[in-house]
Amino acid sequence: MAQSNCTQVTEFRLAGFTEYPVIQVYFFLLFLLTYLVTIVGNLGIIILIRASPHLHSPMYYFLANLAFVDLCFSTIITPKMLVDLMSEKKSIAYAGCVAQVFLLDLFGVSECFLLASMAYDRYVAICHPLLYPLVMSPKCCFQLVSGSYLVGLNNGMGQTISMSTLSFCSSSAIDLFFCDISPLILLSTSSTTLSCIILTTAASLFGVSSILVVLLSYVAIIAPILSISSTEGKGKAFSTCTSHLTTVSIFYGASFITYLNLSSRGADKWAVVLYTVVTPMLNPLIYSLRNKEVKEAFRRLLKIKRS
Repeated sequence: MAQSNCTQVTEFRLAGFTEYPVIQVYFFLLFLLTYLVTIVGNLGIIILIRASPHLHSPMYYFLANLAFVDLCFSTIITPKMLVDLMSEKKSIAYAGCVAQVFLLDLFGVSECFLLASMAYDRYVAICHPLLYPLVMSPKCCFQLVSGSYLVGLNNGMGQTISMSTLSFCSSSAIDLFFCDISPLILLSTSSTTLSCIILTTAASLFGVSSILVVLLSYVAIIAPILSISSTEGKGKAFSTCTSHLTTVSIFYGASFITYLNLSSRGADKWAVVLYTVVTPMLNPLIYSLRNKEVKEAFRRLLKIKRS
């Protein structure tokens, strides 16, 4: 009876980082700088790869798509967060919340499978170098990238359907600076059984499977690298994997911290910031600072512009 008299909320109130206006200004400047670096870094990677013919290889094809996903992922959250930092009323409409849940889950899972595709690419390149051009053909790379977006789309649709089954009658306050399905489940006043099943199934199918592909790929890579007799050869082989391993470690480490915190009512906002705001900024920096081919391509592009 109480549920039938429920008035569905039309907007959600979002938690801020602090109540002090001066500190909010500092946070605004910090996150604005982070977002600008994210935009410049990821757009720069995409443009550099497209403009440099010697970077037209499977690894950099995946990297360009990873940069696109990071750019989208950050844009879904950071501009709204910047607006809220300068506003007294921190809220988001129900429709906007649904859109955030859909897009975050779409691009979040797409990134998982892009990282898995990059791990598989490194495995083929190191363990089966003679078969590499045949296995990692343009058609195969396109299928891997398309499959990553398709899996992300399925996840986004599933979590959106999950949200549509939830009712929010008594409370509309989310203890976070964006909409995510985990805190919404905790906030719901209706049965959350279906939503929990969808969330658990998605995490098991998509999250665990992508992690397994990454782990198995690098376990298979270690033995051939260790069997290389020359120190220079080992160093070159390891250098091709270092940037990707660093990206994988940061992404999965930050996401685990985030969702372990989101599973409780006292979410650590700074752990969430690391996953949603900082990680998309770090990926292009990691690949540009640790990758000799990317740095060389950037130097060539600068020389062409100057001439």
